[in-house]
Amino acid sequence: ALSSWRPTAGTRGSGQVSRRRREGRRLVYANGRLELRTDAAPTGQWSFPAPVGDQAVIGEFTTTDSVTIAHHLSAPDIRTFMTRRAVEDVLAADAAAPEPVDERGRSAQTFLVDVTVRAGSTRRRAVARGQDIYAVTAPLVVEAVSRVLAGETKAVGTLAPGEVFDAHAFLTALAPHHLSYELGAAEPLGPAARPHG
Repeated sequence: ALSSWRPTAGTRGSGQVSRRRREGRRLVYANGRLELRTDAAPTGQWSFPAPVGDQAVIGEFTTTDSVTIAHHLSAPDIRTFMTRRAVEDVLAADAAAPEPVDERGRSAQTFLVDVTVRAGSTRRRAVARGQDIYAVTAPLVVEAVSRVLAGETKAVGTLAPGEVFDAHAFLTALAPHHLSYELGAAEPLGPAARPHG
């Protein structure tokens, strides 16, 4: 969930290149592989943790996460959703660039990444949230480089971040200055965590 999405020139440019290469099709990870689809993206409502709450979402909003997750985890399907407002913002022809609002140069945009994993008869939820999706990039890179230089890696090579670092320790190290991170306990599987509406 994004409170809004005021894209940088880089985001706008990479989005335009990606859309041209896909020729209007959507890239989705399903049935154990990446697929190109031409039908309309699914829509619905998603119940994000407070204070975001219920939001209209657009499904199959695939980002690089779908590729990196599938690279190292056995997941037949990766379902992704983005808040409708953020999608409308980033695709707007007149979208304004982010503007700094605090002493750290961050924009007012807030983000919340809500991940629900289902395995067998249980599910688990993890949530990361913070301010300015662009400003959090540098702390992520610095943390990664620090861990590589300290020899705190699980593997080497061209790998997904989750293959190289302990995800829980990595995200916890970024809190509270750059983001907050919560990992819920495993719970019995109830109704599927899917958008409704």
